Amino acid sequence: MTGRQAWGLFWLLVAAVIAWLVFAVWPDWLNAILISKKAFVSAILNGITLAGLYFLVASGFTLIFGLMRNVNLAHGSLYLLGAYIGYEVTSRTGYWLLGVFAGFVVLALVGVVMQVFVFRRLEGDDLRQTLVSIGISIVAADLMLAVWAGGTYQITTPEWLDGALTLPVITAVRSNGASVFLTYPLYRVVVLAAAIVIGVGLWLMLNKTRVGMMIRAGVDDRAMLSASGVNVHAVFAIVFAVGAGLAGFAGVVGGSALSVAPGEDVRYLLASLVVVIVGGMGSITGAAIGALLIGLAEQIGLVYFPTYGIVLTFVIMVVTLAVRPQGIMGKAR
Repeated sequence: MTGRQAWGLFWLLVAAVIAWLVFAVWPDWLNAILISKKAFVSAILNGITLAGLYFLVASGFTLIFGLMRNVNLAHGSLYLLGAYIGYEVTSRTGYWLLGVFAGFVVLALVGVVMQVFVFRRLEGDDLRQTLVSIGISIVAADLMLAVWAGGTYQITTPEWLDGALTLPVITAVRSNGASVFLTYPLYRVVVLAAAIVIGVGLWLMLNKTRVGMMIRAGVDDRAMLSASGVNVHAVFAIVFAVGAGLAGFAGVVGGSALSVAPGEDVRYLLASLVVVIVGGMGSITGAAIGALLIGLAEQIGLVYFPTYGIVLTFVIMVVTLAVRPQGIMGKAR
C-alpha cells in the first residue's frame, strides 16, 4: 500500500466515523461522554458556519496580505466599518440586501483609497506598512466609537431568511418511538452557501482567468508584467478593492448573524491572521481549510473545553508552523 492510498483509507475511515456520529442514534454511554448528540452536532454545524464567516473575512485578507504581500493590519477595521455601514443602510431603508451591497461597495472604495495613497507609497517596506496600518486601525476604531458609541447593534435580516431548517439528523427518540430531528437556523446555512460560492468564484478568477494570471504574474515579477503593457498599479488597486469589499460584505453578514460592537475588528483581524498562516499565504483553498479548522476548534472548544477553548486555535497554528511553516496549502519560497 502506497502512502497516498494509506492516507486515502485514513480519511475514508474518518468520514465514515463522522457520518455515523451525525446520522446514527447514539447509545447512552456516548451521550454521557459527549454531553448529548444535539450538543455535539450543533457544535460541528456552528463550527462549519463560523468557518464560512471566517473565510469571507480571510479571503479578502489572503488577497491583500497573502497574495499581494501588503501588510494590512487594518483589515479588521474594514470588517467593522462595513458592519456599521450595513447597519445604517438597513435600518434607514429597511432593505437588508441594500445594506449588504453598500457594505461591499463602500469598503471597496475605501480599499482603493488605501492602496493608492498608503500602500502604493510603501511597496516592499513591510515594517512601515505594519506600523501605518496599525495606526489606521487605531484611528478608525476611535472614529467609529465616536460615531456609533459603545453599544451593541444587530442588523435585522429579512423575513425570508428567518426560521429554521429541519435536518435529517436524529437527536433523540421519544418514549413512543418518534424521532426528534435537529433544527438549525436558515440564515447560518445561507452564510455557509455564500462563502462556498464566493470561494469557488475567487479560485476560478485567480486560476482560470486572464485577470488572475495578471495578478499572479504581478506578484511574482512586477517589472516584467509592467513591461508587457499591463497597468500593474490598476491591477493591484482592483485586487485591494475586492479584498476590502469582501471584508465589508463579511461585516454585514457577520453583524446579521452575531452582533456589531467595538472590539469585533480585533477579533476578526486575529482570526484572519491565524487562518492565512494555517492555510498558507495567498491560497484560497488554504484559507478555506484554515477557516474550517479554526471554526471547528473554536466551537468544539466552547462546548467541551470552555476555559481553554481559545487555546485550541493557537495550538493548531503552532503545530502547523512546526510541521509545515509555509502553511497547509502554501508554497515554500
